[in-house]
Amino acid sequence: MSMEQAMKLWLEQFTAAVRQTFGARVEAIGIQGSHGRGEAAEQSDIDVVVILDTLSYHDLKAYDDAISKLPRRSLICGFVSGRDELARWDRSELFQFYHDTAILYGSLDFLRPLIAREDIQRAVLTGACTIYHGCVHNVLHEKDPEILRALLKAAVFTLQAKHYYETGTYIKRHSDLASVLEGDERALLTHARGAAAGFDTASESLLTWSSGVIKAYGNQ
Repeated sequence: MSMEQAMKLWLEQFTAAVRQTFGARVEAIGIQGSHGRGEAAEQSDIDVVVILDTLSYHDLKAYDDAISKLPRRSLICGFVSGRDELARWDRSELFQFYHDTAILYGSLDFLRPLIAREDIQRAVLTGACTIYHGCVHNVLHEKDPEILRALLKAAVFTLQAKHYYETGTYIKRHSDLASVLEGDERALLTHARGAAAGFDTASESLLTWSSGVIKAYGNQ
């Protein structure tokens, strides 16, 4: 059985476990991240999404019990929420959340009308600001390659939002995104996807790019 087939079977088991636990209360079940894009490795985290009608502490314990019976429990992470909380979430974060979630059961279509163009612009700007500050702090104080890798990963989400804002097209797969980016942005994505680059080279690329995005999007 291929890795893709094994994950498909696992997701079916996961969906069945959640639905058996919560029944008609389940609004949506989905998968995000590398498994949602079809770009996962064997030990990649399994970023699942579960949206219930409401969410209580008791529900969290019931969910934990349900998924603890599944294989690969240590790899499960993701997002669990009540519908009303999600509908009132920061709109700039909802943009990425909506587009990055591959639905396995139910629907997140109630989110689509909530996301306006200015929310996407804010997603780009806040993403770039966070990356800029994180990069400066890491170069001066932490000097940690793991932090740099996390910042590069965050930059990919900002690149996706920026491309959508400028073209109206959301590109989920990082390999597909690489084919439409050019110059510094393509190089940045290459670093984020694990291409060999020194700490200083990748950090300088990240700082220069995020600075340019802040200057461009901060005036809109």
